Amino acid sequence: MTEPMVRANETIVPVMPCASVEETLEFYQSLGFQVTYQQARPYIYLVLEWSGFALHFGTPPKTIDPDQEDAGACLVIVDAVAPYHAEFTRAMRAAYGKVLTKGRPRITRYRPGASRFTVIDPSGNSIIFIQRDEPAELEYGGSKHLTGLAKALDHARIFAEFKTDDRTALRVITTALRRHGATAPPVEVAHALAHLIELAAALEETADVDEWRRRLNALDINDTERHQIAEGLRNADSLHLWHTEAGPEPEATDAP
Repeated sequence: MTEPMVRANETIVPVMPCASVEETLEFYQSLGFQVTYQQARPYIYLVLEWSGFALHFGTPPKTIDPDQEDAGACLVIVDAVAPYHAEFTRAMRAAYGKVLTKGRPRITRYRPGASRFTVIDPSGNSIIFIQRDEPAELEYGGSKHLTGLAKALDHARIFAEFKTDDRTALRVITTALRRHGATAPPVEVAHALAHLIELAAALEETADVDEWRRRLNALDINDTERHQIAEGLRNADSLHLWHTEAGPEPEATDAP
């Protein structure tokens, strides 16, 4: 008797843990997801759909700690990630009055040209949106085609964009500036200082920001280079990178 053949027509449905039915439903519905299945007893099972995909949630293990943000994960492969990030941030502003970038739930920052971002939900699950043509391999340590400060900036970019680890990215750039800042081209130093200001704002650790901003404004770079630096940041205007305000008018004095 011939054994039946396995055919490649499987459908895989990952089920992520749900620590709170109410918080999960509230958050995903605020993003525009529709609830297509909801069950709380005898066990939790939720299905929420948005666009062309569905997320499934089930009863969590007793040891789950949402604060660790390692409950579960789901990869969503798309043609372009920017429209998804724009839609979710629009929905957050409408529902919460702001984009949730701190705490949990939240959405990670999206830098122009990036190929992924992550939504972290109330249970500590990560929904990672990835551009279909994203490079298959990441060059930790920075691109082999770069050197010095430029290579460190590329290394930090991988931590910030792919690992959502802003703290390590900040440390990488800070160390590289000490090593290469004196010999690197001014525009590379400017990129590094601008990224430090951005990362510090995201981490809410701004003790060194005034000094970084002072160093940034002391660099000899032109308006075109300033524009290029700002283009690589998210919400560059809110970071107040450049001291453009005019100083106070001198007090008038009577001529002798």
